[in-house]
Amino acid sequence: MARQAEEAEAIPLPGWDWLTEQVRELSDGQYWVVLLIVLATAVAAHFLARRVLVGAMRKLAERTSIHWDNLLIENKVFARLAGVAPALVVYAWAGLLFPDDSDAEALTRKLALAYMFLVGGRVISALFDAIRAALEADETTDTTAMRSYFQLAKIVLWAVVGILVVAELLERDPTSLLTGLGALMTVILLVFKDSILGFVASIQLTRDDLVRKGDWIEVPGFGADGDVMEVTLHAVKVRNWDKTIVTVPTPALVTGGFKNWRGMSDSGGRRIKRAVTVDMNSVRFLDEELLASLKKVQYIQQYLDDKVAEVQSWNTEQKVDESSLVNGRRLTNLGTFRAYVQAYLKNHPQISQDMTFLVRQLAPGPEGVPIEIYVFSKEQRWVQYEGIIGDIFDHLLAVLPEFDLRVFQAPAGADLRAIGSCSSSPD
Repeated sequence: MARQAEEAEAIPLPGWDWLTEQVRELSDGQYWVVLLIVLATAVAAHFLARRVLVGAMRKLAERTSIHWDNLLIENKVFARLAGVAPALVVYAWAGLLFPDDSDAEALTRKLALAYMFLVGGRVISALFDAIRAALEADETTDTTAMRSYFQLAKIVLWAVVGILVVAELLERDPTSLLTGLGALMTVILLVFKDSILGFVASIQLTRDDLVRKGDWIEVPGFGADGDVMEVTLHAVKVRNWDKTIVTVPTPALVTGGFKNWRGMSDSGGRRIKRAVTVDMNSVRFLDEELLASLKKVQYIQQYLDDKVAEVQSWNTEQKVDESSLVNGRRLTNLGTFRAYVQAYLKNHPQISQDMTFLVRQLAPGPEGVPIEIYVFSKEQRWVQYEGIIGDIFDHLLAVLPEFDLRVFQAPAGADLRAIGSCSSSPD
């Protein structure tokens, strides 16, 4: 220990020996005076280092047009670097604090050096934050799992710092400590299990491009339905549409699965899949009166002319007995309504004509015959998208009676009261 102390005293610092002699003369051998001078000098060194170093770099950053120097200041790289100054003072004046105790002097220098290692770790950690901020500001850089990688780098950094600190305090070679870590590998894997799983999952998410910052994802098992805010080593942070924040463990996205709506955003459209349920009792053949009325509808005028000519030609060729409605081919109000819906959507300015376009009749059920619309809106924004759907179905529900059709609706309380009043009224 004494040899290390002598080597530490051999550090050449201009004027330091003279300053040390002045402190000895001023203290006149009184320990508390030396202690007070050393502590005051350490505090003053830290204050001056912060003022000079940080102030100089701040002025330099204001004069330059580059952005990275501002990030170094914002992430307190130089402010943390100034923390080395008081440790240097204590390290250099350890002999003044313990002139007659070489062991205490050596221990003080060890503690000061260990503190420098910790300060160095904080400086490098702040430098990592500055680099990450610079990369995130670059729009050409994929920052999906960048936070995960920097978190892993910080874990490795602090593991190295911890080894150096322990090696310094125990006077051991750091490499000898590393060889002893093999026995502790099981404990290390247990402690960092979540970090390891998260790191592997983040690599999979990035490699397969499964999720990015800004994606709309759904993870029902965790109540997540919104935009991805950030992907970290341990969790993916999602802002739901109700503005609540949900964190989903990163491995859960790989093992449990999730829905990503990015494909919708990239396609340029948003699906509309909704049905109008028609009362089956209102379905019938078109008679002359209803046909004449529907021929006034511009969207299906040509359709009706072509369809009527086609049906009449077919019935004539087949020599159909038209005295019965069952014989031959005839137009129905439901089929004509389906043709109108298709023509209406073909002429709608907010409906994409280049993507899947389908108006179909689903299987009848206890609630009637569903006429389903399966199309894509050009508008993807939620509020505008819902407005388009509302306008379309407002219109379809309003025109349905023009085809002599009724929407199926389960009897409500008013309907039951009306039935009861009719049954109780005298004939």
